[in-house]
Amino acid sequence: IAYPRAVTLMPVAPLWAALFFFMLLLLGLDSQFVGVEGFITGLLDLLPASYYFRFQREISVALCCALCFVIDLSMVTDGGMYVFQLFDYYSASGTTLLWQAFWECVVVAWVYGADRFMDDVACMIGYRPCPWMKWCWSFFTPLVCMGIFTFNVVYYKPLVYNNTYVYPWWGEAMGWGFALSSMLCVPLHLLGCLLRAKGTMAERWQHLTQPVWGLHHLEYRAQDSDVRGLTTLTPVSESSKVVVVESVM
Repeated sequence: IAYPRAVTLMPVAPLWAALFFFMLLLLGLDSQFVGVEGFITGLLDLLPASYYFRFQREISVALCCALCFVIDLSMVTDGGMYVFQLFDYYSASGTTLLWQAFWECVVVAWVYGADRFMDDVACMIGYRPCPWMKWCWSFFTPLVCMGIFTFNVVYYKPLVYNNTYVYPWWGEAMGWGFALSSMLCVPLHLLGCLLRAKGTMAERWQHLTQPVWGLHHLEYRAQDSDVRGLTTLTPVSESSKVVVVESVM
């Protein structure tokens, strides 16, 4: 509310107001690009090659955007603010994001391996990042995320809109359903992989936590596979890359 009022006090107020709301439009579109691309990329990577067809990505993006548009229509009705508060308080809250960030650090640093990830980054940018980054992925970031997450859970308060409307029990249950739909993805996938694997529990865990190192795009694979010797002073030259033609079926 403060920004629209501020632009009305500036010279040529209609121009500044139009630029302000145009900026909000671009900001919203830019934020959606990241979420939609990440979701579609992960979804298509899960599909087997037999499901690939022409314009698959375009159709998937169109369906995803159409579904999100239909869901968002509920937020522009007379009671849309109550629906928006549920999504904002539970789905997009700091608690949910901190939980996902914690598991992302665990998977990258402890399951895939921080050293492997450093090697991947070195292959892409030509030098190994500062070791401080590996320490953050492995220790500092997950500890901070879990600490703040625990604090939010301990001091959790039910959603109250505008300090007057208290949501019923089924509204809170719906909100927690929104939150758990994203929070339980990694733990449930881990549990499913453990149940499908063969052998003892120790053998299953060892098998699932030994990733196969490799590059998805073979044209970026360097002739010298030992990238751990790279430093910020020894970038990879263009001549050291091997160009491999891939045929995508």
